[in-house]
This record gives sequence, structure tokens and C-alpha cells, in this order.
Amino acid sequence: MYHIIINPASGSGKGLKVWHKKIEPALQHRGVSYTPYFSEKSGDVAKLAENILITDRSRPIVIVVIGGDGSLNEALYGMPDTDAVILGYIPTGSSNDLARDLNLPKNPIDALDIVVNTGRPMFMDLARLTYDDGSERLFAVSCGIGFDAAVCEEVKHAKMKSFLNKCGLGVLTYLGVALKQLFTAQEVSCRIFLDDNSPIEIKSFLFIAAMLHRYEGGGFKFCPAADDRDGLLNICTVGKLPKLLILLALPTAYLGIHYIFKGITHYTASCIRVEASKPLWVHTDGEVTRTSCSFTASCLPKSIQLLIP
Repeated sequence: MYHIIINPASGSGKGLKVWHKKIEPALQHRGVSYTPYFSEKSGDVAKLAENILITDRSRPIVIVVIGGDGSLNEALYGMPDTDAVILGYIPTGSSNDLARDLNLPKNPIDALDIVVNTGRPMFMDLARLTYDDGSERLFAVSCGIGFDAAVCEEVKHAKMKSFLNKCGLGVLTYLGVALKQLFTAQEVSCRIFLDDNSPIEIKSFLFIAAMLHRYEGGGFKFCPAADDRDGLLNICTVGKLPKLLILLALPTAYLGIHYIFKGITHYTASCIRVEASKPLWVHTDGEVTRTSCSFTASCLPKSIQLLIP
């Protein structure tokens, strides 16, 4: 039995079209046993995943998410016991950074074949972000504070996002918002603590990203050495650089060569704590839920099984 959670709104309505026109007919043609669940608003995917784990006591449970990175993140939020789950993923979002890093097919039917036929379950690291008030979020791709999170927050409300997604140019939404955020970003200082080491002082930073996979933001290769099975977070910090220089550096991040610029630094750690001088937007897998001055992110080695090619 496949439990299939569909986010109809992913990719500006692409999720629903993919389900009705491609995935559901293919499942019926192949005689696959499945139960579909549809989200209607933010938070529904987490509730659906939680209810599946409560009502289906078989182990492991196969849950398939049709949506974007944010939909997958919401599903994880509803899974207190990720050991009980084998996760399938059919990407229909606008960035699809997890699918990009795992070489999951863009074609929905090819992705479905991996889920029901050819895929093999692979243990993958997750990470947990914990705020000082004790609230937590799991993430599969990355978390970040500052510029990258502010871009994610504004992209959610961008009027051109739907149109560009339908044209297959969703990445332009991210680029346009990124340029705006770049020139309006305020100077903020912070300290970061890597594992049990002494703090690293950053007098002014644009953003800090802690990543399990190589890409975020629709293809920016911020952490080209990231490996989702090594038990470590790869960390990209962008410190004080002239904004015009950052403008030049951003395109190089698509190739993963941005560390040639002084002020852009790479670290690895199993745990990172960030303490900023003022509250900034924070994201997990592109999902922005709040601002914060400080949080801790810890890697959870081999915490979930994902069906991959």
C-alpha cells in the first residue's frame, strides 16, 4: 500500500495536474494499491503524514510526497518516528533542490517508476533545527538565516511566481527577489559555534546556510562538498563583502566556485549554533515560519529511508 500525499498547489498548480493527468492513471493502469491524500492549506501535509502513521500500524510505511521541497519538509514535520517510514518523492515544486541533488527524474512517470518499481531505499541524513524556546523543525536539504531565508519568504508572495513557473522559468523568481534582497539587506553581526569549538565571530554577514545537500534556492550550489550520508552539516557563511561583489559572486554559486571570494567561507560540523545580533528570517528547506536571533542545528545521521534511482 502506497500512501500518497499530494500538494495540489505545488509548482503553481502543477502538483494537481501531474496527479490527475499522469500519476493516478499510471497507478490504476499498473494495478498498484494506493490511498491519495490532498492538502488544502499550509500545515495540512504535516497533519496528513501524522495521521497516516497513527492509523497504519504496519512497518515500514511507504509515504510518497508529490510536491516541492517545502511539501517534503512539512511531511517530515508530521513524522515523529521517521524510522517507521520509507519515503518516495515525485518533485513538482519550483526549486526541487533535493531531487536535483539525488538525480531524481524531472519526468513524473519516471519518478513514479522509481517509487513503485526500480527504486532502492537509501538511508539519508536529516537534521533538526531547535529554537531557544524549544520548538523544532526537521529539514532534509538545508536551513538558513538571513538573505536566503528572506528570499524564500518573499518568493512565497511574489506575483510573478505562478506565471514564471508555468513557463518553466521559476528560477527567475528567485533571481529577481535575490537581487532585491541583496541591496536592501541590513548589516548584522553574529557568532557561530561549531560542535564544541570556540565561537567564530562574524562582524557582518549576509546569510549562513547549514546544508545536507549541495543545492538550495533553485540550483545554487552553495555547498558543493555536501554529502547526505556523512553525518555532517556543510556550512556556507557569506560575510562582509561589497554588494556589487556579492552580485558577481552569486552566479558563481551555480557552479559551486563561490569560495574563491574572500569573505565566503566553508565549514563542516555535526552541530552548529548561530547567535545573531538581531532577529532575521530563518528557513528549513525553503519553508519560512518565523524570525529568530538564535538557533541550533544538529545532524541526525541516517534518519530516514528514501527511494532513489
